[in-house]
Amino acid sequence: MRFLLDDEQREFARTLDDMLTAADTPAAVRDWATGDHARGRELWARLADAGVLALAVPERHDGLGPLPLELTVALTELGRHAVPGPYVETVTVAAFLDRLGDEATATTWLPDIAAGQRTVSLALLTPASPYALDPDAADAVFAVDGDTLRLAESADEIQPSADPARRLARPRGGTVLAQGPPVRAAAAHALNVAALATAAQSLGLGRALLTRTVEYARQRSQFGVPIGSFQAVKHRLADTLIGLEFAQPLVHSAALALAADDPAGGREIAAAKVAAGEAAYVASRTALQLHGALGYTEELDLSLWIRKARPLRDAWGTPAACRAGVLADGLAGDGTDDRAGGRVAAGRPERSA
Repeated sequence: MRFLLDDEQREFARTLDDMLTAADTPAAVRDWATGDHARGRELWARLADAGVLALAVPERHDGLGPLPLELTVALTELGRHAVPGPYVETVTVAAFLDRLGDEATATTWLPDIAAGQRTVSLALLTPASPYALDPDAADAVFAVDGDTLRLAESADEIQPSADPARRLARPRGGTVLAQGPPVRAAAAHALNVAALATAAQSLGLGRALLTRTVEYARQRSQFGVPIGSFQAVKHRLADTLIGLEFAQPLVHSAALALAADDPAGGREIAAAKVAAGEAAYVASRTALQLHGALGYTEELDLSLWIRKARPLRDAWGTPAACRAGVLADGLAGDGTDDRAGGRVAAGRPERSA
């Protein structure tokens, strides 16, 4: 199995990196945290024009996919630049509607999702995880409760989060769009897509934190020498790099398994999710420590990255849930037994972060 990206995929990543580097993403994150979505929506439109959202939409509905590997490439760059917004949830809705088998609903939503004309969010409702991400910014919120799919009509007030740019609220009411076993099976597939996309986002976030920390360790001096020359600092940075390097092929392997509809894909996605989430979290702690705890200062852009690591680690599957998913042979199996999927969906980072 080949884990290296090909030339076209690497060029796609470079294009997104250049685009987002030129954009003022920290300003977009700060605005998003206050409920001002103007900058974030501009980024959304530009990324949609680049084909990011179309990667999750099948060609028959004006998309480019589904292309899970290319989607992980894109989400890694979004994580690297801390782009705000329900990107994971939107591509997950696209995967859900594609798998649901309701062509009328798919035709209504998927072309607009691919074109970036509709921002959507998704909540797989459980007692422990009753929230949708960014419902105030979304044009629609899809809520799955057991075997019922609803289009929510409203949402409660925004709940606090460790990451201010992750704006959570409970979806309320709504019109029933579908019911029955197909909804449950589509939700199981959507859960895998969400976990994989979040793993890719975590991977990019971790790499950005490591890059910034290495640069700082080269610049900051103590006792007349850069702190990066200290053995303890070198070891800490090396351990962080090893974790991220180990997670990357797991994420790519999981994407290939999802693309092939491999029965073991759920297990591979669970392994990728826990590896990437933990690696990004370690990167955030390393960044915080080696910057001398300056990450607590909200004026520093670094804090925007640090505060995302733990919520992303736990979103769409806590480490404990993902490890249980590996042992239970996947996040959601074949849809006939949703116990593992329920454990993953129950992970809510903001309760503990």
